Parts: sequence; C-alpha cells; structure tokens
Amino acid sequence: MKLLPMSLVAAAALLLAAAGTLVPTPTRAGEAATHATATVAALTPAELRRELAAMPAGDAARGERLYGQQFCASCHGAQGLTPSIHWPSVAGQRAAYTYKLLLDYQADRRHEGERAALMRDAVVGLSNQDLADLAAYTARLPRPVAGAPPAGATPAAIETLVRSGDRKRLLTACASCHGARGGGGTNGQPALAGQNPAYLVRTLLDYHGGTRANDPARGMRAFAARLTRDEVDALAAYYAGLPPRR
Repeated sequence: MKLLPMSLVAAAALLLAAAGTLVPTPTRAGEAATHATATVAALTPAELRRELAAMPAGDAARGERLYGQQFCASCHGAQGLTPSIHWPSVAGQRAAYTYKLLLDYQADRRHEGERAALMRDAVVGLSNQDLADLAAYTARLPRPVAGAPPAGATPAAIETLVRSGDRKRLLTACASCHGARGGGGTNGQPALAGQNPAYLVRTLLDYHGGTRANDPARGMRAFAARLTRDEVDALAAYYAGLPPRR
C-alpha cells in the first residue's frame, strides 16, 4: 500500500477547502483538455455488478486507520461530516457506493477539476482491500443530521419528481434509485438524505453539463439534463432536509 505524503494530499485539500475552486493555470487547463479527450468510460451496469460482487469484505477498524493516514478528514471531516460546502459528507454512506466511487477515481473516470485530481492522487496507490476498508469504516459512521428544511412547504412538483418522476420528460423517480427517504439503493446508488446541499447542486450541474460522466448507462446524465436550474436547487434542498435513515 502506498501512502501519499501530507504535501500532496492534505495540504492541497486544506487549500481547496479554504479557497473553494482554484483558478486553473495554463498547465492545469492543458491537463484538463487532455483528460477531456482521454476519459475512461463509465462502468457498464454489468461491469458494476461484477465489481461489486468481487468487492472484498471491508475491515472498518483498518479503514479507520487508513482514513487518518490518507488525511481524509481534511476534506470530509473527522467523523465523515464535511466542515466545508465544497465537499460531500461521507458518514453513513453505503459501502458499495463509496467503493465504486473510489474505483472510479482510481481508474481516472472522474474529471470535474481540482477536486477530482486530488481524489485521484489520494487513492491511486491503494488496493481494492484498502478501498473496501475505507468504505466499511465510513458506512458505519452516524449519518448527517438533516439540514434546515426549505422555507415553506416542499413544492408539490418536487415531491412528485422524487416519488413518481415525470413521464412527459422521461424522468425516473428519484426514489426508485435513492430510496423513498433518500437512504440509497442496493446496487451502488448513494444515500442523499442530509447531504451537503451545495455538493448536491454541483453534482447535478456536473451531470447536466456532462462534466461528470461516471454514471452507468448515462442514467444520471440523462436525468440531470432534463432538469431546470430551479429543480436542481429544490431537489438539493429537499434531500439536505431529510432526516437520515437506513
């Protein structure tokens, strides 16, 4: 197992957390252009099933040690609850999703800028067992407490989108993958309840614009591309305000 020095991971993480998005340099812009033309394809649904079937049994105690050694808390918080609007909370996240996500970073399937580059650096030297251990550790942490609910009642249209989808726009119900109360699915779909709303907005916009392209069968890209900006904001607020449930 290769552990990365503090200067490459934690220092960069702290800089990103403090400054938000870094201004791209010409070198970084060139790297981004190279990545855009050499992006590794997302896993297919069949490939994802095989990866999850082969996922090692995770050791949460070892994962806790790795979480400290890899300076994960610099971005995601000591107990998996991010102190920054720029990063997701990972506490209580489904292990299958975390494992799949770390595989994506390791395989160079994520290209959303400085944050993705930092995550690639953090996991490039880890084994599948390491990734499974980290996933097991974060899965057992208490999930985020629900954020402040949106002002006023949730619009009926958003409730409908979550529970039933929109047939006219060929939008699948959010709950069909992420659960009726945002607790996640059984095939690597993430829990959303209590998640950092700024992160949810950015994720949907990245899928909308195709910047994030690691979704099997283009499912999230197809969904997000049909959303309005108001719907993106309302969905993020809706899930951030849900209490955590298993």
